[in-house]
Formats: sequence, structure tokens, C-alpha cells
Amino acid sequence: MKLAAHELNDLNELTMSCVNSITNMAYMLQHVQDPEFKSILERHFPYHIRDYNMKASFINQTEGATKELKLFKEDGHLNDFTHSPMTQYPPVQPRTVVQDFNDREMATAYLLTLKRAGREYAYSAMEAANPELRSFHQTAFMMSCSHAYDMWQYMVTKGYYPLEQADPNMVSKIGAIYQVVPEDQEQIQQYLKQYQGQNPIAGESDQLYQ
Repeated sequence: MKLAAHELNDLNELTMSCVNSITNMAYMLQHVQDPEFKSILERHFPYHIRDYNMKASFINQTEGATKELKLFKEDGHLNDFTHSPMTQYPPVQPRTVVQDFNDREMATAYLLTLKRAGREYAYSAMEAANPELRSFHQTAFMMSCSHAYDMWQYMVTKGYYPLEQADPNMVSKIGAIYQVVPEDQEQIQQYLKQYQGQNPIAGESDQLYQ
């Protein structure tokens, strides 16, 4: 595939990041103790391989990638999305001498890897000139979001990631700043009619919910 210089640089960084992610996941799959954590890794792993192979194909093959990456929905399964189920959080301290990583350290490393990858995909999607490459980056961003959400929820249930409700008084105070704009205004409706069909729509946000 013909690439602009900045597209090649972004692909190189993202592919190198994928090498790191896959290698780390392979290590984790051999060392993780918690069956729930291991099943998350096993479920995610094949799609990270596909993600890597597609990037390698964009760089190496004239026709680019011939396979596609799935567009994942996010599965929210916490009972309360504003409060941790833990009464207190288990303390943690960085270890300075390490023989093997424990489950908490591996879960933290994987979540932070997914978050970083998601930011990089989002940036690359905004910068890519080739429509096929933009689409790939957008889809890979959604995969990173979905996988990060899986890991974040796992870490919340274990008490590894704090989750607390915002102060209702602060919510009310800040919320009072912002007033909703009525969308039935004549001007807005005129623009919608005037440019109907000129903003390509692929779906609605609720299609990303489970």
C-alpha cells in the first residue's frame, strides 16, 4: 500500500507497540493465576494478533490488509458504575526486586497498555490520509476501548482500581453551568434538511451498548 510518510511513522510506532503487547500477553497467559483474568486474556489475544497482522500487511503488501478487524461492543456488567463493590482497597507498593509479576501487576500493565494504544489509534485515525487506514485505526481504537473496559471492570471488582461516586453537590453545582440547546430551533432544523444525506451516518451510539 502506498503510504504517506507520517502514516508510515504512525504504523511503525503502533506495530512496535503491538509487538510489545502480544509478547507481554503471551507471558501473562503462562503466569496468571486467576482463571477470570486468564479467560479475559484468552478471549482478547487472537484479536491482538489480527490487529498486528493487519498493520504488518499495510506496511508490507501492495494491496494492504486483506482481512478485517471486528468492531466490538462494550459489555458493562458492574452492578453499580459509580461505586466499588469493595469496602476498602488493598494497598499496593511498587516492588524494586521482581522475579515474576503477580496478577495485580499484570492486570495493571495490560490495562495501561490498552489505554495507551487507544490514545495512539485515535490520534493516528485523525491524522491518516488513506480512508482504509483511517477506518482500521478507528476500529482498532474501538477494540482498545472494549478490551480496556473489560480489564477496568475486572480490576474494579478486585479492588485494584478505585471507583467512587462524585459528590452530588458538585454535580449539581457544575451541571448548573451548562444549559441544553433546544434542537428544534428553526435554524438547526433548516441545516439538517439542507444537508440531509451529506453527513454519512453508519449508526447510532446505542449500537455500541450491550
